[in-house]
Amino acid sequence: MHILDTICRSKRLEIAGQKKEVLISGLKDSLSLKPRKKVSFKQALAVSESGIIAEFKRKSPSKGWIHQDADVTLVVRSYEEAGAAAISCLTDEPFFGGSFTDFEKARKAIGHVPLLRKDFILDEYQLYQSKLMGADVVLLIAACLTVDEIFRFTAIAHELDMEVLLEIHEESELSSICPDADVIGINNRNLKTFNTDIRHTIDLASRVPKQFLKISESGLSQPETVIQLRQAGFRGFLMGENFMKTNDPGKSLREFIQKL
Repeated sequence: MHILDTICRSKRLEIAGQKKEVLISGLKDSLSLKPRKKVSFKQALAVSESGIIAEFKRKSPSKGWIHQDADVTLVVRSYEEAGAAAISCLTDEPFFGGSFTDFEKARKAIGHVPLLRKDFILDEYQLYQSKLMGADVVLLIAACLTVDEIFRFTAIAHELDMEVLLEIHEESELSSICPDADVIGINNRNLKTFNTDIRHTIDLASRVPKQFLKISESGLSQPETVIQLRQAGFRGFLMGENFMKTNDPGKSLREFIQKL
């Protein structure tokens, strides 16, 4: 069994438990008490000079703990001050060390940049969760979903005034692209083997319809790689580990942007 299959099995059990604690009707009722207009993820990337989406990430399945005791409030504030175009915060706990608490603290700390909920969205229940937590954009991973689910979840996200980052990795997933998706992400890392390949990313990007804003995800660490990807048409670059492995992620981001 690949790690992605393991993660999705675990996530479905997690969602089932959450549904027992709070009904989806309860989430919907709570939304009316916390109305919030999104900050556009797509627009922020379109106008950004760097396009860096800085991620708060405590650990990963492939590397283990990266920065276990990081203070989410301090890190995301420093990301915003350093010039991040957007910020991503993980909410998966078993495999990435994230939590709803981390996300809620990040939401309170961030002023004007869009906030992405990074998790494995497998059920519409999670979309209502995301809106309630204050997400501006949610991640949908084509490898985890059917085409019908991608289209349906995209529609629900838009109804909730959130944008959708649709992630693909394989050529076969090009047919999963929903015309209404806001941004297409290409993961440099194969979620089944965890190997990274920038050349595969650039080749796949050339087959994505030109109307979509594209971002590159995972395994990015060198300014030269970001420059190469920008020349290939990418407008956003999701980076977490490269900054989170340092003592001062915000300073590391600032220095990276200066090198660009």
